[in-house]
Amino acid sequence: MSQPTVSRALSGSPAVSEETRQKVIAAATQLNYTVDKNASGLRKRSSNTLALLFFEDPTPDNSLINPFYLSMLGSLARAASDKGYDLLISFQQLSEDWHVDYEDSHKADGILLLGYGDYLKARPRLEQLVSQGTHFVRWGAAKAGQIGTTVGSDNDQGGYLVGRHLLARARKKVAFLGQSDESAPEFLERYLGLARALGEAGHEIVASHDANATVEAGEQAATNLLRSGVEFDAIFAAADPIAIGAMNALKAAGKSIPEDVSLVGFDDSPGAALTSPPLTSVSQNVRRAGETLIATLLKKIANEAPDSVLLPVDLKVRGSS
Repeated sequence: MSQPTVSRALSGSPAVSEETRQKVIAAATQLNYTVDKNASGLRKRSSNTLALLFFEDPTPDNSLINPFYLSMLGSLARAASDKGYDLLISFQQLSEDWHVDYEDSHKADGILLLGYGDYLKARPRLEQLVSQGTHFVRWGAAKAGQIGTTVGSDNDQGGYLVGRHLLARARKKVAFLGQSDESAPEFLERYLGLARALGEAGHEIVASHDANATVEAGEQAATNLLRSGVEFDAIFAAADPIAIGAMNALKAAGKSIPEDVSLVGFDDSPGAALTSPPLTSVSQNVRRAGETLIATLLKKIANEAPDSVLLPVDLKVRGSS
């Protein structure tokens, strides 16, 4: 048979009869033949690979990753594999042109952005991707005004659930740890959701201290809160590592959790249930997040125009509150 006939048979083309297809498959099986994905990709100008670019908050040794992103990584890899794609993971955020690095070079068919750091600093790079027609989707705050198609959790609702929970525990003096400005849209939405819940009951956030998503930052922010002299009976940390750092600082100051201070985090990362006491945290559906990110990016690659997606959250109540 000719090479085109064999190729059509192996690809399932309707232009080949079922009898011919079965003969080709039988011969391929006998010869242990498999399609060369790289060669096939060159013909189709497709790599069957998706690039995942990580952007992380700095840590003292520049090696730690937010546990939530680690759990997301497994979900993304599984969802990509289910769709026949490989996942290329990179920390090459210092590159000047992601479009050239990945799509123009045919290293990847599309780009996923995860944990972009300071959003205001990232905006020009995101705008550049849009202007270049890059197929990309990012994880973040899925709200109006954000650059590019975004998949994210309902951060505002998460903050609201925390506020309602703390009020039900008779906690009225709630402090917030985490950025609460436009440089961190997800954290800002969590802050605003908390403020909304407290405001409905006639209360307001008593203090707010900046912290990125690291244990060290959380410990320092909680220490600053304690030194400030502000009275508080609860802390809502914008991410679990911040909450764990705050837990360390509170214990060092002789505070009992939750008797003296209720503590709530966000992400419900794998270690949240292992702290002492176990950490109450807003849970994001990691599996659904990974599947939605991959499905949305594949629509972009197919030159469709998918909408941004907002995923629901839940509150996992444990001993810390």
